[in-house]
Amino acid sequence: MSENARLADLMAEKAGLVSAIVSRVKTLDEAFAYTLDVCEKKEACQLLPAGCEADLSTGAGALCDAKLGKIIAAPGLAEETATTLSELCAERGVQFITKGMRKHLAGVDIGFTIAQAGIAETGTCVLDSKSEELRLATMICEVHVCVVPVSTIRETSFEVESLLRAMCKDFPAYVAFITGASRTADIERVLAIGVHGPLELHILLLED
Repeated sequence: MSENARLADLMAEKAGLVSAIVSRVKTLDEAFAYTLDVCEKKEACQLLPAGCEADLSTGAGALCDAKLGKIIAAPGLAEETATTLSELCAERGVQFITKGMRKHLAGVDIGFTIAQAGIAETGTCVLDSKSEELRLATMICEVHVCVVPVSTIRETSFEVESLLRAMCKDFPAYVAFITGASRTADIERVLAIGVHGPLELHILLLED
């Protein structure tokens, strides 16, 4: 077994232990198809406004009745990659966005990213997140789909030090370490999933 294959297996094992859903893809096109299938199968992200039973203004009433279409947010992709995914989304009737995330703070269905590295021992995705658009996309989505090229996987966090130094040369720098779906137990130690971020994390190990 090659070293890349060993690290990919370890990454899949450890990510699975923190409830990430791990799959393997051979191309970005496969990753796009996977993402659209996940989006198609889930219910659309919807607003849950309170007070709709009251006597509301026309604008507020429209908000209560609003039914949003499905949205895939993918800031930070190369132009050609974004164009390809945008066209595939259009074919499926899914809205595709790469910016303006502040207008979608009520939530989006899928956040799609490509990681700069993976850390096998913890099943962690490392993302250069200096862009606010990318940070928001990975926080307010219901499902985060993160592509991790197998060649970028390192066994421990110490082995990504040189990458971190390179990413942090340009200030302001912001690097996200994402391990599993969002979870918290700070209220009476009751575990809650998706309160501070995505309900699901899907990791796609890209055989590059």
